[in-house]
Amino acid sequence: MNDTIEQSKRRPRRTMLYVSADIEKHMAKSAELPTDAVIFDLYESISAEFKQRGRDKLARFLKETRFRGQEVILRVNQIGTEWLEDDLRLAAQLPIDAVLLSGVKTGEDIREAAYNLELAGGAHLPIMSMIETPMAVLNALDIAGASDRLVCLAVSNANLMTSMRLPPSPDRTGLFTSLSIVVLAARAHGLSVVDGAHLDITDPHTCEYACRQSRDFGFDGKAVIHPIQLAYTNDAFTPKPKDVEKKLQIIKLMEDAIADGRSYAMLDSRLLQPSELDAARRCIAMHEAIQQRNKAFDKENDTYVEAVSR
Repeated sequence: MNDTIEQSKRRPRRTMLYVSADIEKHMAKSAELPTDAVIFDLYESISAEFKQRGRDKLARFLKETRFRGQEVILRVNQIGTEWLEDDLRLAAQLPIDAVLLSGVKTGEDIREAAYNLELAGGAHLPIMSMIETPMAVLNALDIAGASDRLVCLAVSNANLMTSMRLPPSPDRTGLFTSLSIVVLAARAHGLSVVDGAHLDITDPHTCEYACRQSRDFGFDGKAVIHPIQLAYTNDAFTPKPKDVEKKLQIIKLMEDAIADGRSYAMLDSRLLQPSELDAARRCIAMHEAIQQRNKAFDKENDTYVEAVSR
């Protein structure tokens, strides 16, 4: 597995902002927003007659625009549609960080798309997959292990709820099993996993609740459909100072124990398990990566901004 894929798997994805590739003012604004990733959408946000116009607009925009370290992702049209081949050909030519596949139902869909992307010249690009149908959920483990270029699974709550014929529900009770299956599949193959967007942008309280619910399910982050959602979504998935301090304690205690020939340690009268060392190291690595991301939006640190911008 190459370094690009490994680095992609370790990136923060607390927020992934969807932006239509056909709306220039939204694309321009996205370059300055403190989102961990920007998903430029060629699929749901552009009607059939304007697909090529969207491709052309996006190509011009990315050629002329510098980003502040955001992960730049292209969401292509659904597998099996007439537009996918042109989307993959464009992806191979763009200065992007990953391709997000839509309409995936099986691991074979991933393998075929990866092969076609390679034929188009995009063998260097990491791949992500939407999980948006009951079939995709039931095949999530197969999908997650289908390619060593796959780095992330991304749920679409709206599409999944529609295809499952679920009524609208603020707590998403009907999705609990599906969300857990997707998280399990992603973790079984060492992938990151991102929850779907909260669609009500007028109520920050319900959005904040949805973010914390996603975090408690084990997601790394959540899709975002409006900049107003960024602050509390980023916050929900950012390790808090007290958590960082505790993880550093765990690392020190466990490393000292290992040096003494023991596989366990005690913290606040609690027995620490060996697996907690790995979890603590992951938390600290993510904390450090987030700190680096935040520096990109420090207006006084132009040197860093220049370094991480495209």
